[in-house]
Amino acid sequence: MMRLNTLQLTHFRNYAEQEVKFSPGVNVFIGENAQGKTNLLEAIYMLSLARSHRTAQDREVIGWGAEFARLDGQIEKKNTTIPLTLTLTKHGKAAKVNHLEQRRLSDYVGQLNVVLFAPEDLELVKGPPQQRRKFIDMELSQMNALYLHESTHYQRLLKQRNAYLKQLQRHLATDEVYLDVLTEQLVASAVKIMRERQQFIDQLETIAQPIHAELTEDKETLTLTYAATLDLEEFADELALQQALQEAFQDLRAKEIEKGTTLMGPQREDVHFAINGQDVQKFGSQGQQRTTALSLKLAEIECMRQVLGEYPLLLLDDVLSELDDNRQTHLLKSIEDKIQTFLTTTSLDGVKQEQIHQPTLFQIKDGHVNREVSD
Repeated sequence: MMRLNTLQLTHFRNYAEQEVKFSPGVNVFIGENAQGKTNLLEAIYMLSLARSHRTAQDREVIGWGAEFARLDGQIEKKNTTIPLTLTLTKHGKAAKVNHLEQRRLSDYVGQLNVVLFAPEDLELVKGPPQQRRKFIDMELSQMNALYLHESTHYQRLLKQRNAYLKQLQRHLATDEVYLDVLTEQLVASAVKIMRERQQFIDQLETIAQPIHAELTEDKETLTLTYAATLDLEEFADELALQQALQEAFQDLRAKEIEKGTTLMGPQREDVHFAINGQDVQKFGSQGQQRTTALSLKLAEIECMRQVLGEYPLLLLDDVLSELDDNRQTHLLKSIEDKIQTFLTTTSLDGVKQEQIHQPTLFQIKDGHVNREVSD
């Protein structure tokens, strides 16, 4: 079982210096709001993905008046202990695995795998498309280093292409041959990303369907559809898909120059969910949308186990209070004795404690962590 044994924080958010030793089971962080519970969960998430789930600005996690923030963790996976270090400054970040600095962050991400379930994830189904794209990208990036590399490469190309379209829009440039070069490179990268996403959604659907059926006592069948730029099933090979995407960009050229931005590609795609053939986003009740979100999260955990050979860590940020008894029971039963879990709550009231096997409790107050109960 993958686990995080220790975490040391230096100048991270409201933690000046803090070291915490965790149990391999369920670790519960209890405290009032604004004391540092979610900051602790954010630190674990950042140690895994080298980025925050709460802010795009790394400098925001650096403690007040400090020049840097540092996270040190000792993880255990496949019976091997590995130290991880992530240092963040106002100018960038550096990551180490086993004390060796990693030249690329894509070589670092994937050492520690996590699944985060927060109240905003209950909006995964009915929220905006970028929320679902982020969901796909975060999971694929942890499981597939090539996807992370390709996704980073695509974003760089997209930025270049958008900048050049802006120049063409403002008549600061006239050479459309350079646009052709950028488009060709973007298309080659887009095709790889679209194929990987499609495979992931297919795998996730296969895992999520029986989970959702159990949650709804076999009354509902959940289906997932990846709404790609083009219908991927129409193209047997990469070359045909690449050609079709190239032609689609050619048809859009005048409009893209007029708007000064790229109008299609992975950055505009979506995932659609249906229950018994009916669109959950548009017509599902709040209960159906929440059950779908929970099914996806539980499927995500199992998907990681299938791909990586062991379960990821599970981070539950004040989410149990948002779930009714039935959904809370299913979630807690699914993690029982299998997954190292980190759970934040203001109080254990409303949490089905009988479903949590020997939790380890930590009291969080003013950026200090006190372990209350050991196994």
